Amino acid sequence: MKKRLERSDEQVVIAGVLAGMAKYFEQDPALFRIAAIAFLLVTGIFPGLLIYLVAWIVMPKRTKTADYEVS
Repeated sequence: MKKRLERSDEQVVIAGVLAGMAKYFEQDPALFRIAAIAFLLVTGIFPGLLIYLVAWIVMPKRTKTADYEVS
């Protein structure tokens, strides 16, 4: 099955963007959240917030029907 970058419907804090990215890269969502907070603090809130909002709009939400995996 092909990997897709999509918003997660599990481990959601705001919109599932960072949890979806963590799942795509097979990492812990906490690492992505810490990196996002650091990015927000270093660049000022606006650029990071704008990137997050664009990702929220662009990334599709995970669908239950397409989520099954064959083991």
